Amino acid sequence: MAPPIGPRALRSEAAVSLTLLLGWVLAQVTRAAGTADILKTYNLTWKSTNFKTILEWEPKPINYVYTVQISTRLGDWKNKCFHTTDTECDLTDEIVKDVNQTYTARVLSYPARNGHIIADSDVEPSRTNSPEFTPYLETNLGQPAIQNFEQVGTKLNVTVQDSPTLVRRNGTFLSLRDVFGKDLIYTLYYWKASSTGKKTAKTNTNEFLIDVDKGENYCFSVQAVIPSRKANQKSLESPVECTNQGKGIFKEFSVIVGVVAFVVITFIVVLVISLYKCRKARARRSGKENSPLNVA
Repeated sequence: MAPPIGPRALRSEAAVSLTLLLGWVLAQVTRAAGTADILKTYNLTWKSTNFKTILEWEPKPINYVYTVQISTRLGDWKNKCFHTTDTECDLTDEIVKDVNQTYTARVLSYPARNGHIIADSDVEPSRTNSPEFTPYLETNLGQPAIQNFEQVGTKLNVTVQDSPTLVRRNGTFLSLRDVFGKDLIYTLYYWKASSTGKKTAKTNTNEFLIDVDKGENYCFSVQAVIPSRKANQKSLESPVECTNQGKGIFKEFSVIVGVVAFVVITFIVVLVISLYKCRKARARRSGKENSPLNVA
């Protein structure tokens, strides 16, 4: 039969239990404090132009590192930008595989020391999800460029250069027109150089051919537009270009003057040479007539 436990033993056992309880509570507090040190990321933002797509977030890390994951709606998460101290991650290579898919990204925060993850840490990483992103509907349209233009009489022809993208098909990079097809239109803003009143023209190709006043100089810019979108419909306008009919007329006039001057100079040279030869011939004939006859 076991000896009865005295009051002192009971107090000792209670003290041990209390110590263990306090230790467990302290461990939980320490773990919670460690988790609190790993601040959750915020302001997760997609930055995308012509399908070049980067995820940005805050804050700058202190004593922790980030790993980014991306997934379609199927939940097929892929790790990107492992254990980085950056606050952005280029996800272009994933989203260009199918620009019509809807993607979600998330940023995982891991405790780290001197930029290296703490291997024995049992603290779960915090996770912050980004908003959903559908590249075809949301990527910004890059600023277009005017490839060439020509004004002949009353017709102005403007060609828009197709912007390249990182979307590939059969190993070939596609242009913006290749990706969007007829969904993409261009708007041309044009006006007489001597006025501020703008006119517009639209095309679902890359060519404009518009009627203008003969002899007038025109300025113009173009803008890419996807009317079917609810947001991000328009790009920035291209740099302004202007025709210069006066310069063209001056060049034509200069060419005409040059040709006339060449003809006149050639005529004068030929005339001078001809006169010189005629004078020399007359001098020879005159000399023969004035010379004395030889007497035998």
